[in-house]
Amino acid sequence: MATYTLPELPYDYAALEPVINPQIVELHHDKHHAAYVKGANDTLEQLAEARDKEAWGAVNGLQKSLAFHLSGHILHSIYWHNMTGDGGGEPLAADGVGDLADAITESFGSFAGFKSQLTKAAATTQGSGWGVLAYEPLSGKLIVEQVYDHQGNVGQGSTPILVFDAWEHAFYLQYKNQKVDFIDAMWAVVNWQDVAKRYAAAKERVDVLLLAP
Repeated sequence: MATYTLPELPYDYAALEPVINPQIVELHHDKHHAAYVKGANDTLEQLAEARDKEAWGAVNGLQKSLAFHLSGHILHSIYWHNMTGDGGGEPLAADGVGDLADAITESFGSFAGFKSQLTKAAATTQGSGWGVLAYEPLSGKLIVEQVYDHQGNVGQGSTPILVFDAWEHAFYLQYKNQKVDFIDAMWAVVNWQDVAKRYAAAKERVDVLLLAP
């Protein structure tokens, strides 16, 4: 039995129009995300075979492959729920997401400052990558990270709560090479209710010790 499975979309293919057209959503989920799920499962099988045969010469490449595919699966699973056709704007206390709004202001000075930083982080990733808003448990604050491919340049232990996919397969059919235009448009579909739930859940992980007492 496969360890990882492709989650169903929480909406239909056309739900994010006009920001993301149905063809992109279908290809992105059914083909690209599915490939990461298959890649993670295949790599786990190859690692099991390597252990059985003590064929450790392949372990370095297999570990990198697992990190790539598993991170791709995790980030995309967050990505789909981070968006809604009824989203956008900014998080407000009146909408029941005041804790998230306060945390953004505390961590970045203002919502505008946060929005600018995450936009730039996503738009300036070299090659393929992501812009990520994450909860950093040692400081208890929110940070913005750049994720190259699916793996690098992240703080260990930080929990992603809002992710912007800046890979070409996320936008090229609609936005061509205008990645910045796509990132700017993404703000109109952010699901702040989902982001707020992820923020609250990340804060509750108080039993996780990242540093020795």
